[in-house]
Amino acid sequence: MSSIHQDPSLLRAACREGEFRGQTSGQCPGYAQANLCILPKEYAYDFLLFCVRNPKPCPLLHVLEEGQSVFGGINICTDLPKYRLYRHGVLVKEEEEGGGGGGGGGVGDGLTDVSSLWRSDLVTFVIGCSFSFEEAMSRAGLPLRHVELGLNVPMYNTNIACEPAGVFSGPLVVSMRPMTPAQSVMAVQITSRYPRVHGAPVHIGDPATIGIADIARPDYGDAVPIAQDEVCVFWACGVTPQAVVMKSKPSLCITHAPGCMLVLDQKNDSLSL
Repeated sequence: MSSIHQDPSLLRAACREGEFRGQTSGQCPGYAQANLCILPKEYAYDFLLFCVRNPKPCPLLHVLEEGQSVFGGINICTDLPKYRLYRHGVLVKEEEEGGGGGGGGGVGDGLTDVSSLWRSDLVTFVIGCSFSFEEAMSRAGLPLRHVELGLNVPMYNTNIACEPAGVFSGPLVVSMRPMTPAQSVMAVQITSRYPRVHGAPVHIGDPATIGIADIARPDYGDAVPIAQDEVCVFWACGVTPQAVVMKSKPSLCITHAPGCMLVLDQKNDSLSL
């Protein structure tokens, strides 16, 4: 696992300088993390409505002005470890777009700087992330298997349809953390206090019930071991917009790479009820 940064501004600087490219779970303890979805203005109202209708996977923290790429000292184009670029719903290879800032090629590896892609008509949506409530789970002694193993949290497409809005429709994506049934009760109690970062789980138990055929093969992130006495606990996930973009096919969309979040200066505790 990458070394743990304590200060969000220093982590963002490390991203900007190409020194940090890992997943961000466990980074900057105490500080909120966020998903990113950037769309041309022509799609902004529809996506805003989509977020309002689907607050579990898309809890909005900030919506920036058209063309705004800097807020609160954060450069949206450079301050995440990795980004993804979609054109007409297709994940584009990095080397075809010349993202800058280094990084590997190939679908899914992620751009490391999207400055060259920035346009004056782009609107940025900053969406709450479940990594923010992991601090409270950890304080309560609940297991975070992906953090323990230095892995990205496992994420899955489901058969649960989001509420459509304008051009946007598609499946709910969930993140999963295994724990015992007793621990899952505690997890519900803790995370229900964080509705701005996905809140309580959407499903506990059999993955097949929500359309996950093989829990050992996540659609995003890394598989984690599940003990015999543990159940799968699923939360709505901010990767949902990426699944929706792949189905709805807007002309352009820039997002975070799954697990590679924007770390804010806002404290996690400010997001709790």
